[in-house]
Amino acid sequence: MNNSGLQNANVLWLDTVSPFSEEELLRLRSAGVQVLKVRSASDLGVDLKHVDAIVIRLTTDTGLLDEVKRILRGLLCSLPLICRVDRHCLEVGVQAMHGGAFDVIASDEWSESVWRSMVSRMGRTPDVASQSYVFVDPSSQKLLELARRVAAAGVTTLLTGPTGVGKEVLARILHEASPRRNGPFIGLNCAAIPETMIEDLLFGHEKGAFTGAAREHKGVFEQAEGGSLFLDEIGEMPFSLQSKLLRVLQERQVTRLGAQSPISVDFRLIAATNKDLRAAILGREFREDLYFRISTFRLSIPALVERPGDILPLANHLLNVFGADVGVNGFTEEAENMLLGYEWPGNVRELSNVLQRALVICSGPLIDAGHLLFDEPSLSSAKPAFVERIAQPLPELEAVGDQEGAALGPAIRNREHRVIMAALQTAPNRVEAAKALGISPRTLRYKLAQLRDHGLSVSAIQ
Repeated sequence: MNNSGLQNANVLWLDTVSPFSEEELLRLRSAGVQVLKVRSASDLGVDLKHVDAIVIRLTTDTGLLDEVKRILRGLLCSLPLICRVDRHCLEVGVQAMHGGAFDVIASDEWSESVWRSMVSRMGRTPDVASQSYVFVDPSSQKLLELARRVAAAGVTTLLTGPTGVGKEVLARILHEASPRRNGPFIGLNCAAIPETMIEDLLFGHEKGAFTGAAREHKGVFEQAEGGSLFLDEIGEMPFSLQSKLLRVLQERQVTRLGAQSPISVDFRLIAATNKDLRAAILGREFREDLYFRISTFRLSIPALVERPGDILPLANHLLNVFGADVGVNGFTEEAENMLLGYEWPGNVRELSNVLQRALVICSGPLIDAGHLLFDEPSLSSAKPAFVERIAQPLPELEAVGDQEGAALGPAIRNREHRVIMAALQTAPNRVEAAKALGISPRTLRYKLAQLRDHGLSVSAIQ
């Protein structure tokens, strides 16, 4: 959010109950609120780049707020949501605040001072994903270098990887490192948009194309003109629309709903999925010809646990984003060990959630282990259960520490082999195994190489 505040705000005004009068509109303008009225939540597919907030009128429940949030998630957009609620509906206002509303205001409140105060606090909510450019682990650095080459080539790219791993981050890098960097970056989450709306959001419509189409609307293909279009979770796109998407990619033309003639479009497509599209093709859920069209080049992002060198740098980066205003600026050693030892099934998104919870609990300058609340508590112990099942690490193994050149003495080689293999067989990953053994992952890799050289089996390594 813009910490310095705004002097004027452009807002989308959604009120299905009653229109405001000319006098009320003038009061809003005097408070610095420039209003663009929309008739329904489906009209929120307009270009949101120059919108500072959305004002929503709620009646008996928060259903409309939930619908707007779902649409914004689909558009990969984060905006303050201000809810107007009748004064006798206090419970609805409380539910709206719990549901993520930026603020709640009485539906009959038109005071210039109240709205001007609101404007000063408006601004875009920080998009953590777009700011999380952390590539420290060697595997991440290789991925980043490859992404830069792909960006320069301008080819259609498919990003794959588990949920929450940072596919949108990489998509933005592909855009910003490309010749199209000065053009727009438009995103659409195919899984978060209702099927009844996604065709309109993709292709746009002409004025009068259907009931409620009071003005023309550009779809995301047109909005991305000269830039990049990011279609997240493309594997969830309705099968009926896949052929239309394929036609746009082949012909570089789009026809709005209700239009008679096509419009030429120029954009670079970046798609992403956590779904096995090959399996989807076999299951007749995804078109094979579309798959080959969108996967000119594939980039696979590994899970966070597979790139442990990113965990602490990313945690510190996110802490700078979230904790700058609350005086929290670091982690204790025990907290760092817990962050490194956790498996992160939810990847970067889960790490972000864990840190935001910690900031709620933490009252000092450092986050401690007790402040870390994980989504999977059984995986979060600072001393994992598998450590108890491993024989006590040998003094010789601890003594070599991180000295990469330390040799394995003949007298202890077989014993170290037994201890190392026990750790690898019971630990969820190599990082945890190394921690249980009291050595670094790098030393563990070196010792495994030594064991191979001496003819000892390491076939059970992960």
